[in-house]
Amino acid sequence: MHYETYIPGDTLLPFVKCYWTLESLEVGELQRQTIVPDGCMEMIFHYGDAYRQYLPNGQAVLQPKCFVIGQLTQPLEIEPTGTTGIFSVRFHPDGFLPFTTFPVKEMENKAVALESLFGKKGTAIQEQVLNALNTTERILLIEQFLSDFLTSKATIDRIVRATVATILSADVPLTIRELTQQNKISRRSLERKFSTTIGLSPKQLYKTLRLQTTLKRLLNKKFTNLTTLAYDGGYYDQTHFIKDFKEFTGHTPKAFYGGHLEMSSLFYSSE
Repeated sequence: MHYETYIPGDTLLPFVKCYWTLESLEVGELQRQTIVPDGCMEMIFHYGDAYRQYLPNGQAVLQPKCFVIGQLTQPLEIEPTGTTGIFSVRFHPDGFLPFTTFPVKEMENKAVALESLFGKKGTAIQEQVLNALNTTERILLIEQFLSDFLTSKATIDRIVRATVATILSADVPLTIRELTQQNKISRRSLERKFSTTIGLSPKQLYKTLRLQTTLKRLLNKKFTNLTTLAYDGGYYDQTHFIKDFKEFTGHTPKAFYGGHLEMSSLFYSSE
């Protein structure tokens, strides 16, 4: 697998975290992979073969060729059906809202086809991106597509953005009370803003981002032992760490570190 990331243009930088591509030159072993929640919604274009998604009930469905995946609150189990060719737009946690009127909360753990979200415009951009000759052309197409949705009033809620920035920069665990006090807003109002803008509660986003930081350290081997990894990540104890880890990955830290999650390791070890 070959994974690359690309920086968006200035206009979309407040909304888009990066573009990324994932390719395999040949069909290898079609192994099921686990994608871990990261607090970001993504717009996915499969210009290679589609992926199979496994549902919590054990059933498998074929993902659309092009779709937006809503906020994940649980591990996403997927499996390639052939050669991989993926172009993706990774939005900031609060970055997707300006581009859709579809309630982001209703997209939780779902792959929603572009046609369902954008109608004829979704069908058109799907065909254009899938038929593009290279990544540069795909980026130009998607930047024009997304920019057409923006107006001078297309901004992200100030309180949500400030709270996300606080969560991202915090060196110690924060309580919801501390977040509400910093922004002079009630808990109910903050949670309502987060649900509408991001699709997650402040607590869910914080837990997701904390696990992401710990996961990257784990996969990049920046730790001495799992106990130290837990405390450095801001977990109360080993039990708390394992509970959160299993909630988002479906595995214990020890099992995850075993190396069978190839795609996840590729993403987190490269950023």
